[in-house]
Order: sequence, then structure tokens, then C-alpha cells
Amino acid sequence: MGANKETFYLIRSDILPESIQKAIEAKKILERGDVETIQEAVDKVGLSRSAFYKYKDAVFPFNAMMKQKIMTVSLNLEHRSGILSQMLSFIASRRGNVLTINQTIPIQGLANVVLTIETAQMDLSATELSEELRHLDGVQKVILVGQG
Repeated sequence: MGANKETFYLIRSDILPESIQKAIEAKKILERGDVETIQEAVDKVGLSRSAFYKYKDAVFPFNAMMKQKIMTVSLNLEHRSGILSQMLSFIASRRGNVLTINQTIPIQGLANVVLTIETAQMDLSATELSEELRHLDGVQKVILVGQG
């Protein structure tokens, strides 16, 4: 196995070691907001903090891995203070998560911005989001580049 290549396996939860099962349960407790700190979560499930940190970024529910969706959108924005910030706030209000932002230097009053957005938690489609972005103040053009 190569050191840089990630390999994933689908494994029934009942055969996982207890510490991994507890790490998964602690993550669920944290996501639900049942506790405020990692220490409270690990105490609740009977797991050490070190074991939690060892496994927390390596175990995910299968449906969470399948649900992740990403879109790339290219926009022409007017070169005015607050336009990009307003657009990012709008995306966040629709439960989109901006993963990357690439912006050109404004030319003739317009800057091109390419965003990669995680859309798994959004209640609207990529096409609907693109349409809503078109109506924001200062947005001149929106092109849906890709979706996956």
C-alpha cells in the first residue's frame, strides 16, 4: 500500500474495535450538540481523548461519504466593497460550505471569482443556487462549471 494513497473499506460496525465504535458515538454526540466539548463527549462514551483524536478524522458513516456533493461556479462580480462578502454570506445562509475561492484582479470594474462549494447540506439544487446568485446585487454573470 502506498503511503500517500487513501484506501477505503466498507465494514460492518459490529466488527469494529470498541474504541472506534466509541469514537463514532462521540462524534455523533458532538454533532447533535448534546455536549459542548470533546472532553464531555469522550467522558460520556468512556473513551480517552487520545483515542478520539486518533480515529475522529478516519471514521465516517457510510451515508455521510455518499452524501457529499460539490459544485464549481464561476461568477463575474462588480468591483465594489462588500460584494464578495455578501455573496459568501448568502451561500452560507443556504447551508452551502465554500471550500475554495479563486479571484482574479478586477479589470474594467469586474473580477472573476471561481468557487468550489460543498452542497450536501443545502435544500436547493446547484441550478437553483446559481439562479439565486444571479439576482444578488453586484453579480453580473454566473456559470455552473461542474457538479459532482
